[in-house]
Amino acid sequence: MGPPLPLRVRLWAAVMLVLVLSAAVAPASVGTPSEDYVADEAEHQGVDMVFDDYRGKGCVDDSGFVYKLGERFYPGHSNCPCVCTEDGPVCDQPECPKLHPKCTKVEHNGCCPECKEVKNFCEYRGKTHKILEEFKPSPCEWCRCEPNNEVHCVVSDCAVPECVNPIYEPEQCCPICKNGPNCFAGTTIIPAGIEVKVDDCTICRCHNGDWWKPAQCLRRECLNGQALS
Repeated sequence: MGPPLPLRVRLWAAVMLVLVLSAAVAPASVGTPSEDYVADEAEHQGVDMVFDDYRGKGCVDDSGFVYKLGERFYPGHSNCPCVCTEDGPVCDQPECPKLHPKCTKVEHNGCCPECKEVKNFCEYRGKTHKILEEFKPSPCEWCRCEPNNEVHCVVSDCAVPECVNPIYEPEQCCPICKNGPNCFAGTTIIPAGIEVKVDDCTICRCHNGDWWKPAQCLRRECLNGQALS
């Protein structure tokens, strides 16, 4: 075994060893793209390959279906047709007529909604009536089915009966004085227009036109219920 190497020689040998080890590790970690980066690039390239550019070649609807130039199709849920052109879909956009406000049945088969049935009747208290039909829902009501499908009614205005005992007849709106005008003389009902002897000592008469007022009565002097002459 020879004499030991000088200190300067040993330091130089240690430095060279470190450089050799660094050179051996560097090729594996420096200058090489990471696996994640490679995967991202591959995925990005895959998207570009799946979704081709159909501009000038065809049209694609919402579901991804491709149509040829000149072909007619209906995009999405629309009932208005489109034509595939080099500039993209050209779709019909007509000014649809307004639907009748009383339309009861609408069809959407065409590009514009179409009214198939218009309400031509009125509903009143659970019954239907034709336009311009006149009817009486009660003895005191007169009604008519108007063209706007609304019912217009008029209630009869009854005159005040000229008696104290009016009666209601079936199917008649206003009460009637079946026995003519009358009034009360005490508790007795007497006819109007004449003098009525309610007892041997009293003669009464209804006020003219004022049937609701008590009758005008004239009492004579009586003895034991008999009028004195």
